[in-house]
Amino acid sequence: MPTPFDRVILGDLVLPDSIIPGGYVAVRGETIAAIGQGAPPPAAETLDHSGKLILPGLVDGHMHTSSSTGWPGIEGASMSAAAGGVTTCVDMPYDVPRPVTDADIFREKVEWVNRTSHVDMALYGTIRKTGGVDAIAGIAEAGACSFKLSTYEYDPVRFPRIDHPTMVAAFREIAKTGLMVAIHNEDQELVVRLTEEAKAAGRTDPIMHCRTRPPLAESMADLEIFEIGLETGAHVHIAHSSLARGFEIAEVFRRMGGKATGEACIQYLCMTEEDIVRLEGFGKCNPPFRSAAEVERMWGAFQAGKIAYVSTDHAPWPREKKIYTGDIFAPGAGLTGLQSFAPLMFTLLAERGLSPTLMARYCAERPARFHGLFPKKGAIRVGSDADLLVLEKGDFVFDARDIRDREEARWSPYDGRHMKARVAATYLRGRCIWDGKQVLAKPGTGRFVPRQHRESYLGED
Repeated sequence: MPTPFDRVILGDLVLPDSIIPGGYVAVRGETIAAIGQGAPPPAAETLDHSGKLILPGLVDGHMHTSSSTGWPGIEGASMSAAAGGVTTCVDMPYDVPRPVTDADIFREKVEWVNRTSHVDMALYGTIRKTGGVDAIAGIAEAGACSFKLSTYEYDPVRFPRIDHPTMVAAFREIAKTGLMVAIHNEDQELVVRLTEEAKAAGRTDPIMHCRTRPPLAESMADLEIFEIGLETGAHVHIAHSSLARGFEIAEVFRRMGGKATGEACIQYLCMTEEDIVRLEGFGKCNPPFRSAAEVERMWGAFQAGKIAYVSTDHAPWPREKKIYTGDIFAPGAGLTGLQSFAPLMFTLLAERGLSPTLMARYCAERPARFHGLFPKKGAIRVGSDADLLVLEKGDFVFDARDIRDREEARWSPYDGRHMKARVAATYLRGRCIWDGKQVLAKPGTGRFVPRQHRESYLGED
């Protein structure tokens, strides 16, 4: 008689609201067919991770594979995702040489994902600086999970600032799709003026990256995007709040009837202004690191349930683009974070005496919900894809040399940090793609995951 399950995976199951010691996940095909505790059912293969934690594979709701190297960057970044227990990446649209501004470009990127990715991937869409609003419906129909716009301009083509009238029109169209629109939230005029003044005064040392992008630049942008969201009915989302105030502002707008949310990137839960002085260009990201007091306020917002989810904003710039040579405004802005995501999040929670169930909730289930991928992704439940992260607790040191990506992307702001866990295995749709030592997946193992539904999720459980 054939066994009822293809494989059974043993370990302590970490769910969003509980931990099941001595549990098991039974897999049939690519999906979870049973969950239980105690003696496992018969299966063709039993994989014993007893004593280790089994979480849903992480869903990184904010990362960039292709901002520096174009779509060939999907392959390397997705390898580091596999090694980091991230089974679904939600990739940003600001790619070189062409951002994802229409349905044809979107479909081209989908082909690259299906051909080169090691993990599953959902995709953001965006619009051109001018004349791109009419493409929104087509991008949504092609399967985009969300949209991304910016109040600050890095490049007029790849990463443009969208002016207020265009943003109003775009929000109205995006509202019709039911999809969320995330915003890079920094005030253009304030940042530009402060940067010009710093350069004129000869202040180009690392701390000036923080001083020229002050909290005010962020909160001003938050207010304008939520006001436009309230006017248009769009679900507007802060793509990365480094300030607890951002989540408080979102809460105010929700009370007024708006659809307003925001996420925290993991660096804003652990890095401070002192770290950019230490790391120089390798600690440069936008928004910048804040004070130690602000980090504590961020944890207060997290524990109060004000944060939508936690992401990485992974941006694997080539190492030479991050080197500081006396001008902090010259290096690219962005950090690597995919492979360190799971061990670092577990460590930050453990250091504060918090349960890893919060990791299952804020780094898997909730990002999947916000991007319309749940329950296919982000959950250990019957019928969901069998995407699993196995964590081994212990004392480890994160070594950037172990990052699974192209050589020039093997750097990390967390290099040398002591971690309280490591990724012992990663399963994608029931198959082991990382065994703790090497990536077993091949390019094309990963698949594009279209948005599963158009219902907006604001974090109400």
